[in-house]
Amino acid sequence: MPLVGVVMGSKSDTEAVQPALDVLKELGIDYEVDIISAHRTPEKARQYGQEARSRGIEVIIAAAGGAAHLPGVLASWTTLPVIGVPLASSDLKGVDALYSIVQMPAGIPVATVAIGTAGVKNAAYLAAEILGLKYDEIGKACEKYRNQLQGG
Repeated sequence: MPLVGVVMGSKSDTEAVQPALDVLKELGIDYEVDIISAHRTPEKARQYGQEARSRGIEVIIAAAGGAAHLPGVLASWTTLPVIGVPLASSDLKGVDALYSIVQMPAGIPVATVAIGTAGVKNAAYLAAEILGLKYDEIGKACEKYRNQLQGG
């Protein structure tokens, strides 16, 4: 059963999101991937947010560019942790997405990572650290990774 739901706003975001999937796989974390547009398929976004927990999802990574409403819309429909990933898909190179994701109203939190590959990877590492609080094997995988970083 997948523990992480990775959602992106468009199929064209697949390449940008791939590093997060690679990290999750490397850490041994099951995940699912969906394409949901907050604007073109709002009903699908609502349904995803409302049903994620019942499918075993414990953390959602939501990546979007431009107006980047997807992470906030999903967070409005669930109390699961949502990690927003701003993608550099517009002329503003992701700054618009960053502002959109980070400026959520009080009560609807979305953890936000940096624009670019480091941010995409950090979304997966953050999801792993959240899950590591509950799952010892994931926590140990996070510790092993951090130890490798310290080694050079």
